[in-house]
Amino acid sequence: MTRIYLGLGANLGDPQATLRDAVVTLQQQPLLTQLHCSSFYASKPMGPADQPDYINAVVAADTQLSALELLDLIQKIEQQFGRQRHRRWGERTLDIDILLYGNETITYQHLQIPHIGLCQRDFVLVPLLELEPTLCLPDGRALALIWQQLEATESGHDLIKIS
Repeated sequence: MTRIYLGLGANLGDPQATLRDAVVTLQQQPLLTQLHCSSFYASKPMGPADQPDYINAVVAADTQLSALELLDLIQKIEQQFGRQRHRRWGERTLDIDILLYGNETITYQHLQIPHIGLCQRDFVLVPLLELEPTLCLPDGRALALIWQQLEATESGHDLIKIS
């Protein structure tokens, strides 16, 4: 079994209901076990500003799926929720990213783990640390320390815990 962490985000329709339903869908997957979800957080969009705010969460689970099989599964779930890719960092009904896959570093053309933006995004770091306060990256860096450094350099956070 491999411990995985998935980032969930949505900003179209009813994003809170979408994330709740996405978590239920993930819980129903037989190859994902011991699934836990962080609180939900509201944040401003990273990309174009002409879109609604996002609701984000992180899910931790154990799996026997390979990283590529997991990617295939989450892309199918995104499609089930009507995911369309119109523009980079644009609005979406559901986005699921593989943040961490065990203690592995994985690089494929269409998949990079740890997720490339993990260390720069408060809407990923905060819920990750909520689930696992002592979590470290495969290179040994503690996420709590990365969060402290990010907090020290940012001028105000727009992350709001909503549930």
